[in-house]
Amino acid sequence: MERQVVLTEGAPKAIGPYSQGMRVGDFVFCAGQAGLDPLTGRLVEGGIEAETRRVLQNLSAVLGQAGASLHDVVKTTVFLTDMDDFKAMNAVYAEFFASTPPARSTVQVSRLPAGARVEIEAIAVISKQ
Repeated sequence: MERQVVLTEGAPKAIGPYSQGMRVGDFVFCAGQAGLDPLTGRLVEGGIEAETRRVLQNLSAVLGQAGASLHDVVKTTVFLTDMDDFKAMNAVYAEFFASTPPARSTVQVSRLPAGARVEIEAIAVISKQ
């Protein structure tokens, strides 16, 4: 299967040697997104809720560029620097995945790039509707 790089101005530019996403057939693999504003490249202010919201908006932009949406996401991995932020992150996450949420793993890590508190990666399968 052909691999297609997914690149959008609607999400922050990669801060390393990786792609924002890759589409392979009907699958879209999104690199982990932090709460970086795509226009400034800076971490959004407002705490874990604001970061989580921006992360999911960034993922949505990458998915959209690949012809998918958050509705097509089948698996996410959430990385938190403090598991005490889980409840607040989860509340915002539930706004974006209100019905039929994807499978998910959540882990605590010691640090994330750019001083982020949360990073989320996603895998989607594009619907044939």
